[in-house]
Amino acid sequence: MKIIKRLKSLIRGWRNKLIFLLVVYFAGFATAVYCLAPVPQDTGNQTGEKGFANLTFKSEEFAMAFNEGLHKLIDFSKSAALRTADFIKQEYNQRKAQTNG
Repeated sequence: MKIIKRLKSLIRGWRNKLIFLLVVYFAGFATAVYCLAPVPQDTGNQTGEKGFANLTFKSEEFAMAFNEGLHKLIDFSKSAALRTADFIKQEYNQRKAQTNG
């Protein structure tokens, strides 16, 4: 009976640890993004429209760069998945041949 209680507490503890680690990981990632964000160079006073237009242009530029980077990441992950699948198939076939031969 004590073993079952310990096992349940271990599982519960494992889940809590995982959730805690995920929260800490994403908090650290958000902090890194905040710290590495570029600082605006111009500190002069701008009118509302000029500042908004400039901000809109930069956000569109950022969105295009982010979209391009995301597509590169997706393409890389697809090719890595295909290479990994080929490697696993080769290893499987090789071990199957060793077992049969």
